[in-house]
Amino acid sequence: MSDAVSVLEPALLWERFFELTRIARPPKEEAAARAHVLAWAAARSLESAIDGQGNVVVRIPATGGREDAPVVVLQAHLDMVCERDPASPFDPREGRIDVRVDDDWIRAEGTTLGADNGIGVAAALAVADDPGVEHGPLEVLFTTSEEQGLDGAKAVDPTLVTGRLLLNLDGTSDDALTIGCAGSDHTHLRIQLHPGPTPAGHVVRRVEVSGAKGGHSGGDIGLGRANAIKVLGRVLASASPALGAIAGGVSRNALPRAAHAVVAVDATTAEGWRSALQAEFAAIVREYAGTDDGLVLTVEPAELGAFASAETTRRVLDLLNALPSGVLAMNPGLHDPVQTSTSLTTAATEEGELTLGSMTRSSNAAALDSVLETMHALARLGGADVDLRRSYPPWEPDLDSALLATARQTQRRLFGSDPTLVVVHGGLECAVLGQRLPGVQMLSIGPEMVGLHAPGEKVRISSTQRFYRLLGALLDDLS
Repeated sequence: MSDAVSVLEPALLWERFFELTRIARPPKEEAAARAHVLAWAAARSLESAIDGQGNVVVRIPATGGREDAPVVVLQAHLDMVCERDPASPFDPREGRIDVRVDDDWIRAEGTTLGADNGIGVAAALAVADDPGVEHGPLEVLFTTSEEQGLDGAKAVDPTLVTGRLLLNLDGTSDDALTIGCAGSDHTHLRIQLHPGPTPAGHVVRRVEVSGAKGGHSGGDIGLGRANAIKVLGRVLASASPALGAIAGGVSRNALPRAAHAVVAVDATTAEGWRSALQAEFAAIVREYAGTDDGLVLTVEPAELGAFASAETTRRVLDLLNALPSGVLAMNPGLHDPVQTSTSLTTAATEEGELTLGSMTRSSNAAALDSVLETMHALARLGGADVDLRRSYPPWEPDLDSALLATARQTQRRLFGSDPTLVVVHGGLECAVLGQRLPGVQMLSIGPEMVGLHAPGEKVRISSTQRFYRLLGALLDDLS
């Protein structure tokens, strides 16, 4: 462990977290992280089990005298979003994260940090080893592939979990109790480019938009940041080249930070075409001044290839620009006011087919259906096919929950104030665990984090200390 991290409190939590930063754990590739927690359990002679999806449960005996208390489930996900700046020598997909201590923050240099949800995993492991935390019987549930549609939680074997009081450790604010979240759907619009040879007398160019801040497609959607794929679409539409390919975005739940296209342009008008691109981009830069100031446009020569006709190109660019992306509806009066949003998160071209992937979120089930109707209508107008994946429903708050009542009392006793009750716009595994575990009562807690799903992600040290205190005190009160 680095010297800067080794002196932090609570020491057990930070030690477990730092171990995780050296383990590659992208979605669907959590084997090393799973082996890590299983080895931890085996070293302590703790009972563990794995289901068919790779989810892990570790059973932790109660503190002496607390054996008859109700079983509490501590739940966190093993995977993380693996984003990096192109120039960074570090890569979370290879277990290489440069962890820095910066005043009251732990942050990553040039990559995501994995505090989402490494802090939750570390806290659960720390509690089990901490002689200062008294608790009843615990079941620690580590799920897989949360960052790709909550797939692990969706397939949890219900027989693994006996507890019906569940603390999800994936929250992002130590002064709030999360009691609900938005549901989501994924759509993929597929449009055939029918590419042909490079038109005679044309030159080929690679157009790239980069430098967008990116971020979480739910938690950061209301911050007014640029979507690199949408920006690229606007720039290209201003000058109508022949389209060969578009690609952009990395994760379906992260705002795309970069996107590029390969196009063919009439050689006799190439300079005027470039000027038109730059003029449109300048207008976009002015539009995002103050919210996304790092946007960069580059235009470079590229190799010859296959390109769509002018008519198909126009149809694709019209579709790309018409697709909704951003906040669509608000929920006045809530701590997190965004009710409905959609984000165009990925674009890919393969074998002459362009696929545009979007993620729609809403705490209102009817609003989700309405956005999907819009997607189908746009697909019909643009000559595209639609693939729909129903991801997960909204997690609706239960204000009468006994677990919530206890947590409010615990927070009031510890910190002298009532917690804020939050319904978040991002997705939480509680949305599907409530269906897999009938009768379960759930809360989500966690420390303050900033910049999730983007390089520079960071977690506040003092907030993590408060979160860990709350977790320990709540386990004490529940037992």
